[in-house]
Amino acid sequence: MPDIAYTLAVLAIVSTITFALRAVPFAALRTLRGSAAVAQLSVWMPVGILAILALTALHGTITADPRATLYALLAVAVTAVVHLASGRRTILSVGLGTAVYVVLVNAF
Repeated sequence: MPDIAYTLAVLAIVSTITFALRAVPFAALRTLRGSAAVAQLSVWMPVGILAILALTALHGTITADPRATLYALLAVAVTAVVHLASGRRTILSVGLGTAVYVVLVNAF
């Protein structure tokens, strides 16, 4: 069993590194706040990340159960329509799209 001093030293080092890694992006962003590149990234990055997640999920669904492909595409359509119709409320649209998919897969 490690000595208590050793354990505390490891915890202090790990905590310091974790805090520093989380603080550095905010410190860098302060100097880049007026940058046109950062403004463009703030618009397109969330969309890109969601697109990658959606494609990965759809690929996994289609590969695992080809019969559920139509259900997945219907759920994506519901998600997109709700997202655009509800003023771009992501949690609402993703929640309803997920609910539609779960109901379709389990009901049919």
